[in-house]
Amino acid sequence: MADTKREIERKYEGPPAGGDAPLPDLTDVPGVSGVIDKGVAELDATYYDTADQRLATASLTLRRRTGGHDAGWHLKLPVSEGVRDEIRAPLSDTVPEDLTALVRSRIREAELVPVVRLLSARDVRHLVDASGTLLAEVSVDRVRAERLSGGAGSAEWTEIEVELADDGDPAFLDKVEKKLRKAGLTRSASASKLAKALHDTAPRKSAKPEKAEKTGKAGKADKAGKADKVADASTAATATVTATAAKPEPPDSAPRTAGDHVLAYVRAQRDAIVELDPAVRRDVPDSVHRMRVATRRLRSTFRSYGKILDRTVTDPTGVELKWLAAELGVDRDQEVLTEHLTAALDDLPSDLVTGPVQARVSTWSGARRSGSRQRLIAVLDGKRYLDLLTTLDTLVAGPPLLEAASKKPEKVIAKAVRKDFKKVADLVGEALELPPGSERDLAMHDARKKAKRTRYAAEAATPALGNTAADLVKSMKSLQTLLGDHQDSVMVRGALRELATEAHEAGENAFTYGVLYGRQEQHAAALEAALPGEWEAIEDKGAV
Repeated sequence: MADTKREIERKYEGPPAGGDAPLPDLTDVPGVSGVIDKGVAELDATYYDTADQRLATASLTLRRRTGGHDAGWHLKLPVSEGVRDEIRAPLSDTVPEDLTALVRSRIREAELVPVVRLLSARDVRHLVDASGTLLAEVSVDRVRAERLSGGAGSAEWTEIEVELADDGDPAFLDKVEKKLRKAGLTRSASASKLAKALHDTAPRKSAKPEKAEKTGKAGKADKAGKADKVADASTAATATVTATAAKPEPPDSAPRTAGDHVLAYVRAQRDAIVELDPAVRRDVPDSVHRMRVATRRLRSTFRSYGKILDRTVTDPTGVELKWLAAELGVDRDQEVLTEHLTAALDDLPSDLVTGPVQARVSTWSGARRSGSRQRLIAVLDGKRYLDLLTTLDTLVAGPPLLEAASKKPEKVIAKAVRKDFKKVADLVGEALELPPGSERDLAMHDARKKAKRTRYAAEAATPALGNTAADLVKSMKSLQTLLGDHQDSVMVRGALRELATEAHEAGENAFTYGVLYGRQEQHAAALEAALPGEWEAIEDKGAV
């Protein structure tokens, strides 16, 4: 089984390979009481990637390493600058399936192949405090890189790496860096050894090709050259559609047209889905919710900005995004419902709790969540999901822009947001006219969904429209919260009815469920009473 380690480190440029590392005396770094020489370890690492380097493009590294204290397979996922999560698996001859799954959203169906081999002599020192506790590990690495695919180059260099001890204070690295800089060292220009190896061993561009001999072969050479160009163009086009790596780089210039702004938002949500995939697989807290939000933002954007992106193209993709959001919601919705039930039960005085209520809630929740985790992983490994990612890549690479996309955002985008706002106003008005009951509950739920869509449209519009759009985002978020709390109450009351029925059939006292139901009714009534004032304040501000 794979395990995870949070890695916080910094790399510094050293002298050419074979020279003495300019490592200063670190005993006078504040907090350091001793520097322990741990000897030299010989490391042999082979890095894997797709032929078109999709992992490297996304700043992911996957290697098989022998030597040292942590031999095995290591997958490093970026968290922030200088911070990565290292997922480890035992040594094996082939890439472990657990690690392959974590990069599935990047590689899709492409094969992982050896791309670079790094042979390192690592001279290790431990920085410890007065009690002997490890503060950081400093290593001087003399590295030789050998290209294994896409060329046959090699390179050598020396670098210094400072890795913070587990649970250490990141501020300590600043103290070490201050000392290293005084000694003339600077931060490495490469984010990782692999990045430097790929750069330094990349095939160099050849000089201008020799002109074809002025013979009958010239015509053949010219035709062959044209054929090569066609083949290269075909390969490039295929790579654009199928290679996720990786995400295409954003445009060089700032967004100017309405289409530029909408596509920037679309691209960000597509990237979020791909980047959150490993976190969802690892069950990182809130990752499922965040991926679900990204899918909803994308779908809402396609619907809100139908004058910019052709809906005959985006609607089928919207159907697939709706499916993915529903699959992500299987676990999330039950989790939220259980949290509400547990919190409501915790707030209840003990003398109002009769029977095994907590146990029944736990059993009920567990039964409803049974298998949902396995189902979600199966979805992420399935063809339908991977096809959706490829479709999104294709859409971003060649967006179905309509004529309005080339116009100024102040008019086109603002008009789309106002249209969504008008729909929210109609739905809120309808809900306020209905008497309390199931019809009003449904109307408020519809208004909530529309408020969410308007919020996402305003988010996409904010870079173009500024504060007016940002204010609308806040207004819609506030309305969405109120209406969302009301919908949660509706769902909790439904669950309480179900639990009360089960308890009654089991011969248990259902009194507590009735008390909780009554409290939820009161909560919903209070929210309904607050809605007119909330909406009046929003209307006063208006749309963009």
